[in-house]
Amino acid sequence: MSLRRWAPWPILGAATALAAWALGAVGLPSATLFAALLVGVAAALLRPGRAEMPDVVFRAAQAVMGVTLGAYLQSSSLSGLGHSWLPVALVGAATLMLSLGCGVLLSATTGVDRATGALGMVAGGASGIVTMARELGADDRLVAFMQYLRVLVVVLLTPLLVTLLFPGQHSGGVPTGHQPVYGDFRGWALTVSLAVAGALAARALHVPAGLLLGPMVLAAIVSLAVPGGSFDVPPVVRETAFALIGLQVGLRFTVATVREVGRLLLPVLLCIGVLLLACFGLAVALTVTTDVSLRDAYLATTPGGLYAVLAVAFGAGSNTTFVIATQGLRVVVMVLLAPVAIRALVGRRAMSPHV
Repeated sequence: MSLRRWAPWPILGAATALAAWALGAVGLPSATLFAALLVGVAAALLRPGRAEMPDVVFRAAQAVMGVTLGAYLQSSSLSGLGHSWLPVALVGAATLMLSLGCGVLLSATTGVDRATGALGMVAGGASGIVTMARELGADDRLVAFMQYLRVLVVVLLTPLLVTLLFPGQHSGGVPTGHQPVYGDFRGWALTVSLAVAGALAARALHVPAGLLLGPMVLAAIVSLAVPGGSFDVPPVVRETAFALIGLQVGLRFTVATVREVGRLLLPVLLCIGVLLLACFGLAVALTVTTDVSLRDAYLATTPGGLYAVLAVAFGAGSNTTFVIATQGLRVVVMVLLAPVAIRALVGRRAMSPHV
């Protein structure tokens, strides 16, 4: 890129950092990616074509995102599932099927293509789904809109519903993390090596959405199978990757895309409502088949909003280990199975990137 092409990036970076701080201050999860998405949309509409992200930068962000998702799977958390792993796995599979059903219904009633509708409705792993959407032939702009609208609805409704459905429980804040913003040497070394190795392996094996899935699978293997393998991606690296992915998607918005978002708002909200009710039904099923309470099962099966759900779980005195394990496992499974599901729905030839 020429010097003129680089010029907008310091402004975009500063605007994203400020917006992320503001959104994080009001408790919105995935604040960095969401803020970058908003900044990118604003820049695209105000100065179309002024900023363009180099492909190699976006690819690096995808790989880091994959490592971040894979690191969610930690043996210490998954041990909280105990003998409930089979009902939890079945509930996760049912959630994926319900999500895809809502996506197909949305596609049939609004005219949006099946890949976009299905990925937009997948209940979990919003950041990973948005990252792989374009490579799977979906419109990543509309997928991002649907995914983060769902996250926002869950974030707003979960504390209210827990208070109404389970009175007598308070919902305070989740304890803040203790990891330094720059992480440690081990985190840096594993993040870089797994991102590179996973991306190269996925490319050699021709894995769909391999830049995300390759590093994710390798990170999960290290975290679960290697003794003492659990690690954290340095926050500064993770949040930078989130910001780059949000900006990449946002900068591709046009006035026509915004109009399409407005047209889809009500149908998407209705589908999210259906998904919320269906997931509550899965929570009831989980209560019947395990020894967890309905409150804990509900928090474990909400369709997204992982960090907001954990905040409520901690404040309500729930079985947070079970909630973290169930939600974290579903995030990884949803992202891992999304390419297979999309290929089954639309066929291999239809999976071509939107422009």
